[in-house]
Amino acid sequence: MKKVYSRILSIVGNVIMVRAKGVAYEELAEVSTRQGKSLAQVIRLDGDLVFLQVFAGARGISTQDEVRFLGHPMKVAFSDNMLGRIFNGSGLPLDNGPELLDNLIEIKGPPVNPAKRIIPRNMVRTNIPMIDVFNSLVESQKIPIFSVSGEPYNELLARIALQAEVDMIILGGIGLKYDQFMFFRDTLEEGGALNRSIFFIHTAADPIVEGIVVPDLCLAVAEGFALKGKKVLVLLTDMTNFCDALKEISITMEQVPSNRGYPGDLYSQLASRYEKAVDFEGAGSITILSITTMPGDDVTHPIPDNTGYITEGQFYLRGGRIEPFGSLSRLKQLVNNKTREDHRAIMDGMIQLYAQYRETEEKKSMGFRMSQWDEKLLKYGKMFEEQMMDLSVNVPLEQALDNGWRILSECFMPEETGFRTDLIERFWPKKR
Repeated sequence: MKKVYSRILSIVGNVIMVRAKGVAYEELAEVSTRQGKSLAQVIRLDGDLVFLQVFAGARGISTQDEVRFLGHPMKVAFSDNMLGRIFNGSGLPLDNGPELLDNLIEIKGPPVNPAKRIIPRNMVRTNIPMIDVFNSLVESQKIPIFSVSGEPYNELLARIALQAEVDMIILGGIGLKYDQFMFFRDTLEEGGALNRSIFFIHTAADPIVEGIVVPDLCLAVAEGFALKGKKVLVLLTDMTNFCDALKEISITMEQVPSNRGYPGDLYSQLASRYEKAVDFEGAGSITILSITTMPGDDVTHPIPDNTGYITEGQFYLRGGRIEPFGSLSRLKQLVNNKTREDHRAIMDGMIQLYAQYRETEEKKSMGFRMSQWDEKLLKYGKMFEEQMMDLSVNVPLEQALDNGWRILSECFMPEETGFRTDLIERFWPKKR
C-alpha cells in the first residue's frame, strides 16, 4: 500500500521535509501540486523525519500539497528501443518519442563483485594518436579528462564517440548548455553513430538536482547492455557540475562542509559511480571516460584531487591538445605489448625526444645559440605537434606508428634516436 501524506513540514531550496514512517532511503515519491506532479527522492532519514529532493525544483510547492511514496527507488527503462533516443535527467524522453515503460530496472545498484571481473586486457581504439599510441584506452578502464573551461573537451568526446571501436555509446550530459547538447546530437547523427547511442541530458536550464541522477541512469543502462554482451563506452560531461550539485544539496541540508564547501563524502560519491567500470566474465564491458573541468586549472581542487585517487590515470587537455606530460593511462601496459612490436619503443622514444624539444624551446626563448642538434629537435617538435598531437588527426594505430617512424627519419639519423637496432632495421623508412 502506497503511503500518502498531505502536510509538508518545511521547504528549503529544492528539499522538502515530511513526517512519515516505513520509508526507505532513496525511495521515490510523487509530489502533487496545482501545476501537476513532480518526482522526489528520499535523501535523508532522521527518525520519522523524511527529507526529499524534488527533481523539478520546489517552486510552486505549498505545505498543504500531497506527497505519495511509491515504495521503490528510481528506475529506468531498459531495452533495445532506447538506442538512438534522448532522455532527460529523470529518464523521460526529450526527443518527442514515446515514453518507455517496459523492463524497468533500478538505478544506483552496488558495484560488481571483483571476483566476477576480468583483468583489463583489450584496447579501445579511438584513431587519436595521442591516446592510441601514447596513452592507450583500455576496455573497462575509468579515466577522466582534466581540462578547463574553453578547451574543446566536448569536441574531443564527440570524436571519441564517433571513432571508438565499441558496440554502443551512452552519453551523460550534466549542466550542458543547449548548444552543447545540440552539438553532440548533430555530430553523432551526421557521423552515423546516433543509432548506437543513448543520451541522458541535463541542461543548465534544468533543476540542478536532476544532474545528480544522470551518471546513475547512464551506468544502470550500461550495465544492463554489458550483461547482454555489449562493449559499452560511457561518456560523462561534466563531472564538476555533478559535484557542484552535490555541494548545493549538502548546503541545503546544512551538513558540515569539508574542503572548499564540498560534502565530506565526495570521494565515496565519485567512487560509487566510477567503480561501475567493469569487464564481465563471459559478457560485455563498461568503460568510463569523463570530463572534469578544474576550477582555476587547479589540480589540487577537491574534485580532480579525489577523482585522481579513484581513476586509473588521466588525460590533460590543454591548448586544444592532450598534454603528453601529466597525462597517464595506468593500464596501457596491459595492452600495448599486444599491438605491434614497436609500439612501446615509439611511445617512450618520441616522448623523450619531445621533452628535449621543450628544453630547446626554452633555451631559444632565452637567447641561447642553437646547435645543429637543437635545430633538429626544433624541427622534430613542430612535426610531432602537427602530426601526432593535433586532435584533428584521425588515423589507425598502425598508421600512427608508421607516421612516428617517418617523422623521426625526417629529423634524425637512426643512431641519434636511441632505438634498438633490430627495430630500426625493420621499421626505419627506406630512402628511395
